[in-house]
Amino acid sequence: MRYGHFDDETREYVITTPHTPYPWINYLGSQEFFSLISHQAGGYSFYRDAKMRRLTRYRYNTTPSEAGGRWFYVNDGGDVWSPSWLPVKADLDHFETRHGLGYTSISGARNGLRVDTLFFVPVDENAEVQRVTVTNTSDVVKRVTLFSYVEFCLWNAQDDQTNYQRNLSIGEVEVEPDAPTGSAIYHRTEYRERRDHYAVYGVNARAAGFDTDRDTFVGAWNGLGEAAVPRAGESAGSVASGWYPIGSHSLVLELEPGESRTHTFVLGYVENADEEKWADAAHQVVNKQPAHALLERFATTEQTDAAFERLQQYWTGLLSTYSVRSSDEKLDRMVNIWNQYQCMVTFNMSRSASFFETGIGRGMGFRDSNQDLLGFVHLIPERARERILDIAATQLPDGSAYHQYQPLTKRGNDDIGSGFNDDPLWLVAGVAAYVKETGDVAILDEPVPFDNEPGSEVPLFEHLTRSFQFTVEHRGPHGLPLIGRADWNDCLNLNCFSTTPGESFQTTENQAGGVAESVFIAAQFVLYGAEYAELAERRGLPDVAAKAREAVAEMREAVLEHGWDGRWFLRAYDYYGNKIGTDEDTEGKIWIEPQGFAVMAGIGVTPDGARDASSPAVQALDAVNEMLATDHGMVLQHPAYTTYRVEMGEVSTYPPGYKENGGIFCHNNPWVIIGETVLGRGERAFDLYRRITPAYREDISEVHRLEPYVYAQMIAGKEAVRHGEAKNSWLTGTAAWNFVTVSQYLLGVRTDYDGLVVDPQIGPDVPEFTVTRVARGATYEITVTNSGADGARASLEVDGVAIEGNEVPYAPAGSTVRVTARL
Repeated sequence: MRYGHFDDETREYVITTPHTPYPWINYLGSQEFFSLISHQAGGYSFYRDAKMRRLTRYRYNTTPSEAGGRWFYVNDGGDVWSPSWLPVKADLDHFETRHGLGYTSISGARNGLRVDTLFFVPVDENAEVQRVTVTNTSDVVKRVTLFSYVEFCLWNAQDDQTNYQRNLSIGEVEVEPDAPTGSAIYHRTEYRERRDHYAVYGVNARAAGFDTDRDTFVGAWNGLGEAAVPRAGESAGSVASGWYPIGSHSLVLELEPGESRTHTFVLGYVENADEEKWADAAHQVVNKQPAHALLERFATTEQTDAAFERLQQYWTGLLSTYSVRSSDEKLDRMVNIWNQYQCMVTFNMSRSASFFETGIGRGMGFRDSNQDLLGFVHLIPERARERILDIAATQLPDGSAYHQYQPLTKRGNDDIGSGFNDDPLWLVAGVAAYVKETGDVAILDEPVPFDNEPGSEVPLFEHLTRSFQFTVEHRGPHGLPLIGRADWNDCLNLNCFSTTPGESFQTTENQAGGVAESVFIAAQFVLYGAEYAELAERRGLPDVAAKAREAVAEMREAVLEHGWDGRWFLRAYDYYGNKIGTDEDTEGKIWIEPQGFAVMAGIGVTPDGARDASSPAVQALDAVNEMLATDHGMVLQHPAYTTYRVEMGEVSTYPPGYKENGGIFCHNNPWVIIGETVLGRGERAFDLYRRITPAYREDISEVHRLEPYVYAQMIAGKEAVRHGEAKNSWLTGTAAWNFVTVSQYLLGVRTDYDGLVVDPQIGPDVPEFTVTRVARGATYEITVTNSGADGARASLEVDGVAIEGNEVPYAPAGSTVRVTARL
């Protein structure tokens, strides 16, 4: 069942009913101001930090699940409705939402009136723009009143939802009915005390009225769907004093048959220097000059349209870096549009703000942000460089890391703690990807502090060295890395032993001194330790490189000797030295993470690849296919745990088939898919790719439930009650890893240190395709003729000349290189 369709030409997903199985959302913003918006206009806005600079209020865990947004009401001769369906829920003659790249348009029509609203955050603006067009499609004159509505959050989203005894007394606004370009409402709570910022909500017309007090606008005992002011047909002119500040304008429109009227509403964030806070300090009048300047930039429809055109050009430019043309439209739309778009959103948000992450509990992840970088470094390498330096500055002197840091302060978050022993190596992964993309080895010399402590600056390469050495120096009795709080799987907590309700699995260590080891980190060390050695070599440190390669080889042997269970790789050794992920157990026999990552790292791979059925790599991935694969993706482990195992931590607290306990954790499916391409099994790799990729799941939206255009973190596993149902969409490492998978390994075009590697492995279902890839300023047009035969590797011609191997040397910036690949 479908609830809409893709429009590839406009790069939009078109939703044709308000009644999707769950709110389907989009993200607005690309730099510092961001909004979340659903297909019914629900969501919220913030500046940089969803916790500390929240502009509008949103309520999670409520019914209906949409409980806050930027909404419009229409009073058409006493008939009150909302063009987004919510919050009024009056039946509509027409409904359509189009989610595009950084914008959403919502159209609703009823009784001869149509309202089209375009929501977007312009490039280089700290504001959400709402362009509203009201059209009389009837054959009679209509006099209608349009009401806008936003509810202001009191900045700190956590305090806003908890400290009511104070917050219900501090709300303050200013109203400017005769602003230079129309009317404006200013949310200035705490501005006169400690803040240098305020919010403005303006419209480019002289409003007929306004309201800033929620209780007045909604009315006693009403919900937003039956708000009193829109039903009365005119604003009440309320001024909030404490309680709940809102912003609402009313516009009276008289429309001839066929006539349209367009107005622009702007929700903006403004900062003033301390010495410039006041227009009139004695009377505490806010300095509105920056707000006036913002509103003046959208004073006309032509200005608004020009800003929207610039936003579209911005995305066209970004997405021109990597694209594919093939006979598979679902593959093309995911590669060319939606997967890269989601990578940019995860770059901006990490895991902090979605309809499943409140923006309050988590900041930017150290591990998460390094992995996200893999998916966007080709799009905005200059911002990737900045992000690397920000992440590295939160690292601790011993090479370990805070697990998360706050985007506003760029400081480590102690509430989450540290000691996740996979974290340090992800920094090596991010830096290696950046250097391959850009050739910018100078970044290795950039001075970067530890723990953001002034005076502790060392070259970035020293941070990588300490990341590498941290793993070398923290190994257990089998020579495998100690797991610490956890490794990539935050719910495998082998030193916690928690029996206290509400105790954190990630920050509690009730039995210190254990020897719990991670086979996953071992495989990670083999893969990224080799990258560290390569970077050392290129920095002119051959001795360091040689020593690193010795450590990598030693770890590789430790995995094969102590991490092999006979048919697959073990997952870990627990606190007591017992095996986890072994055929000897009745549950949790095989786990996906070490199988995929070990084969990615080349552990157990022989020169014969898939033809060597006895090799550990082939056996491990065959076991994955046999025991973990389902029609909806590969589950994390099998069988799922049915009882709580205190020595394993959070993983066994989930019901079987959900999240880390036998759920399809989409983030790690790409590791197995890449592993299959390493073995030369492109057909199986592409089949596994399609099982979790949203465009291929659109026809089962009633099962999947979440957006059919972006990846979810999890899909319920085969032992779950609702197998195939997705959860936690948008902010997931799946976005970056699946783009790496499809672009670099299935389509097979990836940057390396000295050239562009062309090594496609996608099987017979895509017999030919063309990839256009911009790398280091040159454009590569790569045409692939694909037999699809397992184990076949491409032979290359570059500008008509055959070359040895699969690496195309980098060409001068500005040139175009034509590559032909035949399998």
